[in-house]
Amino acid sequence: MEKIAAGKFKDQCLKILDRVAQTREPIVVTKRGHPVAKVVPYSEAAKAPSSLAGSILEESGDPFSTGEKWNADLP
Repeated sequence: MEKIAAGKFKDQCLKILDRVAQTREPIVVTKRGHPVAKVVPYSEAAKAPSSLAGSILEESGDPFSTGEKWNADLP
């Protein structure tokens, strides 16, 4: 993985961004020899399902119950 000093990155930012987009290889930006950032190619993240349909595998009990008996529940 290529490394580049922050000052050089600042001077050549647009060229570096174009190169990362074209080659799809990340570049690490360093400051005083220590890594501070990584420029990576953009990619679409996997989309989350638009609904929760099918996400419940099993139902057990009453999800709205507190587990306490109420006078109204008694015969």
